Amino acid sequence: YFNRENYNVLHDPRTRVFYDDARHFILTSKEKYDIITSDPIHPWVKGTSTLYSREYFELCKRHLKPGGIVTQWVPLYESDFRTIQSELATFFSVFPHGTIWNSDASNQGYDVVLVGQAEAGPINIDTLAERMRRPDHARVAASLAEVNILSATDLLSTYAGRDDDLRNWLRTAEINRDMNMRLQYLAGWGLNFNRADLIYQTILSHRTFPADLFTGSDEAVGALRRALDQQEH
Repeated sequence: YFNRENYNVLHDPRTRVFYDDARHFILTSKEKYDIITSDPIHPWVKGTSTLYSREYFELCKRHLKPGGIVTQWVPLYESDFRTIQSELATFFSVFPHGTIWNSDASNQGYDVVLVGQAEAGPINIDTLAERMRRPDHARVAASLAEVNILSATDLLSTYAGRDDDLRNWLRTAEINRDMNMRLQYLAGWGLNFNRADLIYQTILSHRTFPADLFTGSDEAVGALRRALDQQEH
C-alpha cells in the first residue's frame, strides 16, 4: 500500500523490516539511530501508553546517535486537556527544550508531533532551504508539495511551541510512568470528545518566537517570524 507516496520503500535495498514489539526491539538493540519515531494508536487503547512513558523516552534517548532525534505523535482529537498536558510534560521531562510541530500546514488543530534531541541545537533556515532545493532531496520536496509545503518557511511555520513556553501550563501535569500507566486512564476521559482545535489554540497561545532555535539570514528569519505572527491574528 501507498507505494507511490513512499517511493516503494519496502523494496529499497537500505530498508530492513522487523516485526517486533517496539519496547522489546529498542530495549534489546545494540545499535544507535539517527531517528526514532513512534506513531502509535491513541493512548486510551490498552497497552499503548507504554510508548508514551518517561521510561520509554529515556530508552530511546540512550539509543540516539549524536545529533539524532526522537519524534512522538500526539493526537489532539478524541482527547482532553489533562491528557495532552500529561503527554507533553512526560516527553519534555526527558527532552528539555523539545519542540511541538503541527502536522497540518493550514494550522488547524488535529494532531501534533513532538521532537526531542539528546543535545538540542539550532535550525538554520537557509541551510534547510538549500537542502530542499538539492537534487538528492527532490523526492522530499515533491512529497512536501503534495501537502502545500513549498518552502523552508512553510515547513518551519508548522512550529507550535516548546517546553520553555509551556512550563507553567504543564506545572501540575501528571507524568506517565511504566509503574503507573497514568496516561491510559487519563486518556479515557477524552474518548469521543472533539476539542482538538481548542487544545491546539491553547498551546499556540503560549508560543513565543525562539530566536535561539531558528537562525540564518535576517531575511529568512524575518520571513519565518512574519509567517508565525500571521497565525496569531
